[in-house]
Amino acid sequence: MATIKEVTTQLEQLAPLPYQESYDNAGLQTGDPSAEVTGILVTLDCTEEVLEEAIQKGCNLVVAHHPVIFKGIKQLTGRNYVERTIIKAIRHNIAIYASHTNLDNVLHGVNTKIADKLGLQHQRILVHKSQTLMQLVTFVPIAQTEQVLQALHKAGAGNIGQYSNCSFQVPGTGRFKPSESARPTIGAPGKPEEVKENRLEVIFPAYLQHTIMAALKSAHPYEEVAHYLTTLENLNQEVGIGILGELPDALAEEEFLAYLKEKMQLQGLRYTSVGAKKVKKVAVCGGAGSFLIKDAVGQGADVLVTGDVKYHEFFDAEGKIMVADIGHYESEVFTKEIFYDVISNKFANFAVYLSEVNTNPVRYTF
Repeated sequence: MATIKEVTTQLEQLAPLPYQESYDNAGLQTGDPSAEVTGILVTLDCTEEVLEEAIQKGCNLVVAHHPVIFKGIKQLTGRNYVERTIIKAIRHNIAIYASHTNLDNVLHGVNTKIADKLGLQHQRILVHKSQTLMQLVTFVPIAQTEQVLQALHKAGAGNIGQYSNCSFQVPGTGRFKPSESARPTIGAPGKPEEVKENRLEVIFPAYLQHTIMAALKSAHPYEEVAHYLTTLENLNQEVGIGILGELPDALAEEEFLAYLKEKMQLQGLRYTSVGAKKVKKVAVCGGAGSFLIKDAVGQGADVLVTGDVKYHEFFDAEGKIMVADIGHYESEVFTKEIFYDVISNKFANFAVYLSEVNTNPVRYTF
């Protein structure tokens, strides 16, 4: 049987926790990571009703998009739904795991799911996060170059977009003089030495820094490993918020709205009009994405599909872009399909269920 830790580790390969926003609280919220999984229920929100569904289906792990523990908790008295949900989870030994803004901030996460539902082509991240990449430069004797490179690649260095095992090397001569108390791999204490070396350069996600350095020092033959670490301003192609893509065919405004309602299974939506302009290039952001209006305009989007747009934020469209507010729940409800697919494809020794509970607190009347 797989443990809760093994399952969450798999989820974090898709959406690493370091990619969550500073205000967020993604990760394991309750439960013992070493416990064996009996079943998993995936959901958008973890509520008391969802926990009851987990109990009925024999699941001891609930994987949600929204963290139930978001703000600091000083008491557990059951005075609100958050505390009651936590108490119920602990009482029934149910672990709760949340993958929130870290799943928003990765390619193939929340926003890609929306883009796929809308059939968008040529997808790319709308606004990339900066300073998520680092560069390692190190110097290795020529004979040991391959073993060091393989260790770095295994640790996660050298992945750039659709390419793996990427590196750059330049041959040169390293010079050093070991102290009398040193134990050099090459040369002798107190004597100057020259060695034919390769200068190696690799790029890696910044959150892997400790793993990469451990791999380097383990594989490198030298007692003291010369290296440089640099935080890069390069844009990470796979980390950022929002997705920009194109419809197969341009649609008139009314046609697009009908298409949007059908594909996202909407009861209704709010939007700004752009009149006769046709919709071709579409920006999407699950949850509350009105902060991306200017970025969407700047990149030529005809519409921004998101949720939780405030009245005055609609004015920011200024007739340059349609802003379609489909609702927070409606924009993210299909996120649970991401969890289902990742877990089901990796683990086959327990059941994974899509929650049947509608956790949307908003109701509509027409």
